[in-house]
Formats: sequence, structure tokens, C-alpha cells
Amino acid sequence: MSTLELKELSAPAGEVIKIAAGKTLDLKSQGSTTLPTGSVLQVVGMKVQDNTTSTSSTYANTGVTLSITPSSTSNKVLITVGAAGCGVHGHTEVHQGLRIVRGSTVLIKFEGQGGYNSNSLPASDGYSCTFLDSPSTASAVTYVLQMANVSNGNGVVRLGHSTSESTMVLQEIQG
Repeated sequence: MSTLELKELSAPAGEVIKIAAGKTLDLKSQGSTTLPTGSVLQVVGMKVQDNTTSTSSTYANTGVTLSITPSSTSNKVLITVGAAGCGVHGHTEVHQGLRIVRGSTVLIKFEGQGGYNSNSLPASDGYSCTFLDSPSTASAVTYVLQMANVSNGNGVVRLGHSTSESTMVLQEIQG
């Protein structure tokens, strides 16, 4: 086997550097690689069937929680949450507060209003949220979906209904 050592490999404008069919370009075995800003470096995800209810106006953790360890302090984390079957009942205008937190830092809040449908049954909605975080660490970070009743304690808020599942996906993005 021969070794070709180059300082820089480039192609004329409009041309592409190609690797021969059946061959592999191994960028990790001899050192590190730097991908362009915005590249996805890792993805972790979870889903949970969580049937949490609350009447409290204090935000509390749900079962939707996930950790990721960024490889650099300059990288970002793209958070995507799908909170399925979020229902509210017990009052005609109940407001459900949801928020995503990292440690004690509130990253984003979103709220839904529910009530009763035409059959006098609790209304049920699903929520989704996407947020780009800059945790500025190369240590493990944990993201949690929290829930509260933000209607002055009237009624019950719920995450999950029957067999619905809530999800969280974290993507480390090259900074």
C-alpha cells in the first residue's frame, strides 16, 4: 500500500473530487475531521407513553426527557418535541402550559387552550415545538418537557391520552 501525503486537495470550480467505486475515504482513522457549519453530527431520540395529569400552576417534569453530549462547546442542539394527546378537562377554558428546559434554564414556552367538545368530552390536542439551543458545553445536557395548568388552577391538564406517545429528538449541529 502506498501513502500519498497532501497539504490540500482541491478541484477546479464546478468539478467534483470522486472516490473510486468500492473504495472508502476514511477521515477518522488518521485524525479529526471538521464538517461544515450546520452539519448534523449526532441524533438521539426517545418516545414515551406518558399519561401525566396536573392541576398545579407550577411547572413539573413529564416523562419526556433526553440527554445528549455535544462534541464541542461551539455546537448547537436542535430540539424537536411532539407532545401527543395533550388534553384538558374539568373547566370550559383550561390553558395548558408546556415548556422545554435545560437544567434550570427555560428555553421556550408554548401554551394550548382546551375545553369540551360537542359531546361534552374532554378536548385533546397535540403540540409540537422545535428550538435551536446553544448550550456552550461539551458535557452531557438534559432536556425536559415540563407541564403546568396556567389557568389559575381551574381544571386538569394532561399529557398523553390512551395509547398516544410523546417524542423528543435532539440533533447536535456543527457550530
